[in-house]
Amino acid sequence: MARRLATEYVKARMQMTEPQLTLFLSSLPGQTLVWRVKVMDNGNQEVVLEDGQGDAITFLFEKQGNRYVCVTSCRLLRPKLTQIMHKLVMEFRGEAVVNRIFAGFTMQYVYAEGKVCQIVEQQGEQARIVYEQKDFARDLQMMYGQDIVEQQIAVIREQINELLDARNRELNDQVTFIDQQLHELSHQLFVLEA
Repeated sequence: MARRLATEYVKARMQMTEPQLTLFLSSLPGQTLVWRVKVMDNGNQEVVLEDGQGDAITFLFEKQGNRYVCVTSCRLLRPKLTQIMHKLVMEFRGEAVVNRIFAGFTMQYVYAEGKVCQIVEQQGEQARIVYEQKDFARDLQMMYGQDIVEQQIAVIREQINELLDARNRELNDQVTFIDQQLHELSHQLFVLEA
């Protein structure tokens, strides 16, 4: 199994209410971390977590109405803070782009609403999608919202009407050709209406 060299949070975004932020801060003393909280005049809070071995994360929680919003990025070499970041993104339904770096390749995880929605393996310039979450309800809604088939049916009906008018005007030598076209168009219409 490949050994992870580093975990890079390219961008992580989380939102917390004041009680959630208080809960997060109250969970820190039980862990073997060095942490500092700085409360600013405007209500923003800066939280710095260090694992004592060189890894550190700085969270700047900006007060926006009744929520605290944090956008951060960091590069972590050891698992302790990596696990904390992972837990925070999942628990507070965050959005993140995370690169897990291995020797020779990188696995990129994209989180939305705290869940992995895409995993991409990158080796040099090549990228391969390993996993992608499908939103079937949204895809179906988009499909039903499209009226391409209805437009095609309208065009075919118009062509059939024109051919029927032409058949009524024509003599016997063109009727066979028109009937063949009518047969093909009626088959297409049957398929589209099904």
